[in-house]
Amino acid sequence: MRRPLLLLAATGGLTLAPSLCRAQAVPNFLRPSGLPPSNGYSHVVEVPSGNRLVIVSGQVPLDSQGNLVGGADFSAQAQQVFLNLRQALLAAGATFQDVVKLTYYVVDASKLPALRQVRDQFIDPRNPPASTLVEVRHLFRPDLLLEVEAIAALR
Repeated sequence: MRRPLLLLAATGGLTLAPSLCRAQAVPNFLRPSGLPPSNGYSHVVEVPSGNRLVIVSGQVPLDSQGNLVGGADFSAQAQQVFLNLRQALLAAGATFQDVVKLTYYVVDASKLPALRQVRDQFIDPRNPPASTLVEVRHLFRPDLLLEVEAIAALR
């Protein structure tokens, strides 16, 4: 019997109760008791077997010509990143409704509220994907303020 793939927001051991391995048609976004409250992300996303995973490389705020969008404006850069993610997802037949995991690399973690404000225009904030945010010193270009990668699960 194939078990569902679990994507965890944090590392650590996990023991599955048989009831958690039930058959389902869509990903199940979980906020288990015993873990700290989650604000804007799900601790666990249970992806049922038979789903096709789509892995999207980190997207940055460059337009289709490779030009920076947004200058030093973090929110404008974030908007372009999510537009690029949407294009990448569409190329694989996916949408943001299929996204189960987002990983953020930002040069300033204090911009998280602005990032969430932009992100919430694209995802369902009632069932947010599992997420990881990492603050980095810089990205591959000094004018980039963030990079975001995604994993989607399609039925």
